[in-house]
Amino acid sequence: MTVTIDTASRAPRLDDRPLEKRIGLIILSTDHTTEVDFQRMVASGRIGVYVTRIPYANPVTPENLRKMQPSLTAAAALILPDELLDVVMYSCTSASVVIGDQQIEAAVQAAKPGVPVVTPTAAAVKGLRTLGAKRISVLTPYTVETSRPMAEYFERLGFTIDRFTCLGLTDDREMARISHEEIIGFAGQAMAPESDALFISCTAVRAAEVVARIEQAIGKPVVSSNLATAWACLRLCGERAARPELGMLMTRPYPEG
Repeated sequence: MTVTIDTASRAPRLDDRPLEKRIGLIILSTDHTTEVDFQRMVASGRIGVYVTRIPYANPVTPENLRKMQPSLTAAAALILPDELLDVVMYSCTSASVVIGDQQIEAAVQAAKPGVPVVTPTAAAVKGLRTLGAKRISVLTPYTVETSRPMAEYFERLGFTIDRFTCLGLTDDREMARISHEEIIGFAGQAMAPESDALFISCTAVRAAEVVARIEQAIGKPVVSSNLATAWACLRLCGERAARPELGMLMTRPYPEG
């Protein structure tokens, strides 16, 4: 049997975009958590999340974290090449400290000019300030060596650190396997009574799923790396709906400027 194949009488009409908003994620090759968190908290019928991965080799040390910087521009260029993005998020908290928020922004914008760039550190700072926090406690999964630059980062930006707790892990794949109950338990121990808020660092740690439970337990606001970046990306895409089930931060507007 011969099949007749015809060309349609006209070309199909095209939407400007498949989805109204586009968020690009640059995540580590070893990352188990960010993509899952953003699909759960951010992606929708209006917002698309588009992911690229960059080379990374454990252990988590300042030297290894800094080695990612040369890959950032090429990674950003691979996200929907030659198409506009509404925001790009680089998903590594400790690397954002050692590389620098402004340097990451410049590397991404070399491939995607003018795009707003979110880092976990800058988003956390905006989140903590939005919540009115001046005194903070910090929980990280890292070693003291990797944690120290983070303490200096927050102090340099005007925060008083009442308590800084690190769990001593060196492999981000193990950080992703810390159970929710363990995160909640360590968060309670890490929170100093005099602090205004708790920051839980590391995009590998599955803290965003239990922020609301921790807040209920400690009676203070909690900001995690992935909660902060999800909040920033949503607000930059015009999503203003309060979602208290995700934590206090998700009820707040994004600061101007």
